[in-house]
Formats: sequence, structure tokens, C-alpha cells
Amino acid sequence: MSKGYKSDLNWSDVTPRAQWMNRRQLMLGAGALAMGGAIAGPALAKLNAVSSPYSTDAEPNSLEDITSYNNYYEFGTDKGDPARYAGGLTTDPWSIQIDGLVDSPGSYGLEDVLSGVTLEERIYRFRCVEAWSMVVPWVGFELSTLLAKVGVQSGAKYVSFETLVRPEEMPGQRRALIDWPYREGLRLDEAMHPLTILATGLYDEPMPNQNGAPIRLVVPWKYGFKSIKSIVRISLTAEQPLTSWNMINPREYGFYSNVNPEVDHPRWSQASERLVGGGLFAKRQDTLMFNGYAEEVAGLYAGQDLAKDY
Repeated sequence: MSKGYKSDLNWSDVTPRAQWMNRRQLMLGAGALAMGGAIAGPALAKLNAVSSPYSTDAEPNSLEDITSYNNYYEFGTDKGDPARYAGGLTTDPWSIQIDGLVDSPGSYGLEDVLSGVTLEERIYRFRCVEAWSMVVPWVGFELSTLLAKVGVQSGAKYVSFETLVRPEEMPGQRRALIDWPYREGLRLDEAMHPLTILATGLYDEPMPNQNGAPIRLVVPWKYGFKSIKSIVRISLTAEQPLTSWNMINPREYGFYSNVNPEVDHPRWSQASERLVGGGLFAKRQDTLMFNGYAEEVAGLYAGQDLAKDY
């Protein structure tokens, strides 16, 4: 694995041991609690929160950092708007429509998603980057587990996602900032990679609304806007799907949106980043190719011109 990553990280490395021992049972049920208590006790016993071998050994950001500095335009364009306005979002009950080139299409309640998957909740301490970066200890499971459950048909090449549309609870949707719903997509091999997860919580907490409750995508080698929040639809397609930022400005935002310090955004350099929580005058640091996950994911793009396929 690339420098700065290790395979033997324990949850007790993230949280002081005394707190970890007291919170462990809560952590085991964090994913289910994010579903509004939809799963009964026996299902909780199946959860086994362990550290992912892909976790970084970098110091995680505080819960306050992670939950107060967010991009979630459904609630507003200011970084503080999601924390300010997302509390009114109803996340229970919740269902996800899974359709397209799958063997078992349908509307799946979150209890179905969890109970129908061989689920091992994991702690993934990933670096997440936009023009700023933070380290987040996500709780989730690999997207490939869910895709295997519904059965991916041979013609499928892409996976697309949509966010909830509910303007009465999401005030940002009352403005035509985006052609709602928010849309994102991955190539199938990207979606099946073990770094690509569906997250249901962070630290030992259920997923906060401002971070994409009750279930969101996390793709840590891509810029943050690829990791779509509050998912209500997943579709398997043969054709490359539309994605919101590419629709808004294709010159500035490509389909892949990999972290690549060698390709500048047309209006700014992407060669460096600022750490959230470091203060206004914190020194910027070099942006790593694929956000530091090059050893794990570079092979997905062998033969591609990443200056063209940005």
C-alpha cells in the first residue's frame, strides 16, 4: 500500500481506549441506528465493526469539523448551511430504488438493504478532498456487496445515483442552482472497488443529516462532490450517466473527477490543499495523486489520458 496507509489499524487507534471500550457496543449498531431503528436486536448482532485495511493512519478530524463544514447544496451554498438547516430532514422511513441492468430491481427499504447483504460494518478512515481536505472515520460497507445482492447484468458498465428531492425539507432545492435531483455516477469497475463504500455513520455516531443521512456514497480517491449524499436511487446502465456538476459546467467538471494535482481546474490550481481545522492561516500541503490511493486505484485507469478524462 502507499505510504501513510497501513493494514493493522485498530478502532482504539482512532479513539482513546477507555472511550473505545465504552462505545464499542454503540458502534456495532451505528449503521442500523442510522436507519431510525428499523432493524431489531438479532440483526444488530451481525454487525462487526472492524478497521478497514485501507484506513489511513493520519489523525482524524474532530466530529465538530466533520459535521460543521460541508458542501450539501440541497440545504444551501454556505459551508455552514447543511448543519444549520438539515436537522428537519426526515430519514425514517427511507427506501432506495434499484433499477436498470440488475436481476432484482425494486424499491428496497434500508432494513432490506442491510438484512439482505452479508454485512460487516467497517471503519474506513479515509482522506476526503475538495479544495480542502479532512480525515473522516466513516462506518459503512462496500458498495460491491449491495450490487452483488441485486445481481449486475452483463451489459452494465456504469452505476448512477440520485439524491432525495424534498424542497419542503431541503431549502436549497427551492432555488434552481442545480437541475434537481443531484446526480452522480461511476464506471462499474470503480463502483466494485473495495475502497468504494456506502456509509451509514461516522465515528461512533449514526450519519448526521448534514453529512448525507441515512446512507451516502464515499469514493475517497475522487473529489468530494462525487460522493453523493442521501441516496434514493441506484441504477445500472450501459451508457455513461449524466452527473450534476458535469451537466452544469462540463468544461470545469469531468465525469471521472479523480484527485489529480497535475490537472488544474480552469479557475484555480489543484496542486495543493488546505486542511480543515488547521485555521485560516494553516500552511497548504501538496495534493497527492488519487488522494494518496494511487497504489490501490491507478490500475483502473491504465491506458487512459487523465488530463483528458478528468
